[in-house]
Amino acid sequence: MNEFALLIAATLNAGTVLAIAGLGLLINERAGIVNLGAEGMMLVAAIAGYATAVTTGSDWLGFAAGAGAGALLAAAFGLLVIWLNTNQYATGLALSLFGAGLSAFVGIGFVQAKLPDRPNFAIPGLADIPFVGPALFRQHPMVYFAIAFTFGLIWFLYRSRAGLVLRAVGESPESAHALGYPVRGIRLLAVMVGGALCGLAGAYLSVIYTPLWVEGMVAGKGWIALALTTFATWRPARVLLGAYLFGGVTMLQFQLQTQGVDVPSQLLSALPYLATIVVLVLISRNPAWIRVNMPASLGKPFFPGG
Repeated sequence: MNEFALLIAATLNAGTVLAIAGLGLLINERAGIVNLGAEGMMLVAAIAGYATAVTTGSDWLGFAAGAGAGALLAAAFGLLVIWLNTNQYATGLALSLFGAGLSAFVGIGFVQAKLPDRPNFAIPGLADIPFVGPALFRQHPMVYFAIAFTFGLIWFLYRSRAGLVLRAVGESPESAHALGYPVRGIRLLAVMVGGALCGLAGAYLSVIYTPLWVEGMVAGKGWIALALTTFATWRPARVLLGAYLFGGVTMLQFQLQTQGVDVPSQLLSALPYLATIVVLVLISRNPAWIRVNMPASLGKPFFPGG
């Protein structure tokens, strides 16, 4: 029973990285922009956050540095695809490759660096409840932030005027432009917010989840977060649930290894990626369902006055 509680806690911890990045990418795509550069942004943010945390001793400054690095890269991406009308898919892939190379270069001096001792986070009173306490109430505050942000994003998208405008830009930028809304500005802001969230996920990965820096440590999580948006049919609550699903699969491989299950470690390590492929294959069997839920202008350039 205690092992199961620890598995739940580890699932929430692992899923938080995917949830924060996935919600950021969902905001991008709700505005009609596809950013395939999540992996690169998360890598740059991971080294930015880790280097800041090592230098200052503050996790929160590390998170701020990671979010800032993600937003800065996303702004460059946004300027290219929104104002210069470069291809969104090619530019996103270039950003991913650039981020991988830049993070590897910058991070050379931090491979052996050590973070200060981490405090133990626990909610007084609740953390001591048998089973429930270890499973749910001894998490880092960022875990609870991901859950709270999900519900906040649901309210924003479906209950606020600004969220309605964002969705309108993703559905029909021409109509939004005709009504006087600055479509390009809204898209750039959405891209930067999405980049900041991807950056926050990358910083959480290196500062809390691991905590260390090694080259390529994001290890495909940016691509899984990107797949989550389709898996969730662009709904925030489904992104959160999907993140925990993939987080659970990731943790399951370690659980099986510790119990001595006679399965090749390479196969266990591939489980999260196999799960991603299986889910996408199942979803793609019903393309009409995807089209109904997908923002109508997703991936399409917008030319004001064109």
